[in-house]
Amino acid sequence: MPALHEPTEFAPLVGTPQEVRTRLEQFKAEQVIVVPLAHASIQQAVLLAQALSTVVSFIGETLSEQNEQTLRALVNAIVPKAPPTPNLLKEAAMLARSRKAVLEGADWLTAAKVAELAGLSATNPSTQPNKWKRERRIFAIHHNGIDYFPGYGLDPAAGWRPRKALKPVLDVFGDKKDSWGLAYWFLSANSFLGGRRPQDVLAVEPEQVVAAAQDEVEGVLHG
Repeated sequence: MPALHEPTEFAPLVGTPQEVRTRLEQFKAEQVIVVPLAHASIQQAVLLAQALSTVVSFIGETLSEQNEQTLRALVNAIVPKAPPTPNLLKEAAMLARSRKAVLEGADWLTAAKVAELAGLSATNPSTQPNKWKRERRIFAIHHNGIDYFPGYGLDPAAGWRPRKALKPVLDVFGDKKDSWGLAYWFLSANSFLGGRRPQDVLAVEPEQVVAAAQDEVEGVLHG
């Protein structure tokens, strides 16, 4: 595949690795940028090369005109304001582990799946589950742009509607826990429940789960 242009300062090359390799000898540049495209068509590769060429040319021209000032602006835009501290890195790792545990520790259902189980309207399946969420009859975690509802929060004996005991638990916590915090609380072994997890007890001893939530809140307030 021939190059898009004759070799110039910012001329991109498009083709197979072998084709590009043979053409590189014509360039006098000190550095090159290689962008492997595993599944792109030649048209897509050409469009990407043209876009990169435009960006590189613009940056080069701008740096020539206002070198130091522009370079600082570019660096400031790309580099974080401050390096992450060890504590921040540890916190991020802990958060990632806890969220992974939450996702793997229960059945999480989309609004469409909840609507299907509950026999709700298929025209707009998210309407009723989202209404339940607004009424604090159930909660949902937001993951990758999608709301997921806990399977343990639905009662199959009541047509897969939210369990009645879930609302008083959510009312007890109020705004003290976000959805992920609630999910982690339901997942974790609870001393008030004798080491059992609230999500396992909710269906059989709902009043105990409500009491455990009250104990959690009171412990935070007085702890």
